[in-house]
Amino acid sequence: MPGRLAGKVAIVTGAALRGEGVGTGKATAILFAREGAKVLLVNRSASRAQELQREIEQEGGECSVCPTDITNASEVERMVDTAIRRYGKLDILVNNVGYGGPGTVVTVTEEVWDNQMNVNLKSMMWCSKYSIPRMIASGGGVIINVSSLAGIVAARRPGGLVAYAASKAGVHGLTLSMAADFAADGIRVNCLLVGTLYTPVAGAYRATGPLTDEERERRRRAVPLQTEGTGWDVGWAAVYLASDEARWITGAFLPVDGGLMMFHEA
Repeated sequence: MPGRLAGKVAIVTGAALRGEGVGTGKATAILFAREGAKVLLVNRSASRAQELQREIEQEGGECSVCPTDITNASEVERMVDTAIRRYGKLDILVNNVGYGGPGTVVTVTEEVWDNQMNVNLKSMMWCSKYSIPRMIASGGGVIINVSSLAGIVAARRPGGLVAYAASKAGVHGLTLSMAADFAADGIRVNCLLVGTLYTPVAGAYRATGPLTDEERERRRRAVPLQTEGTGWDVGWAAVYLASDEARWITGAFLPVDGGLMMFHEA
């Protein structure tokens, strides 16, 4: 039986971030390949992407590596051209890159603010800008923006997270604008609202370092489903939104959070 993404060509950014285990990009790339897509693995580090390439190819999947700084417009344009040159078309773009930086509106530095906007928001604009015309030429396509609950609810973190929250809120506006602007061209644009997953980079950007076992347990217990989310949960949600099963869904925001967004403890 053909996979749910058979015959599709996908770009996944942030496909192989640092750290052991499975992050959202790695899980998405593996599942896309298992479902029949040809996947361009986009990462700043070529070596980590090549490790993922070997893993996918050992399973019989088809993929290749394209080292790219997605904050650089010319490199992003080259990335999209690479997908077309290698695979002949582009059907799916997963904008997966993002990270958090410290600071409240009083304490955040200009450098942290600008970096967050460039990496978390502006990069998605660049990737979409150069992908959409190629998708239209192929008869349509799908863009999936990976965002966070921090863009719609306050994230109380020691030291603050204002630049991250603002950049993710910007991703939501970008999602709606692109969905409206290009619906008539057959482009669907949706957004994943990711909750408190445990991934290789969870807590890595904090001053105190990675999450402790106690912090992981506290986060798990705060989720209504009482389970710990992983990169695979995001990957499967991306498979659905990328597939023809979601053909009538655009401009949507899908929480992948174990029910955390709906929950308030009085």
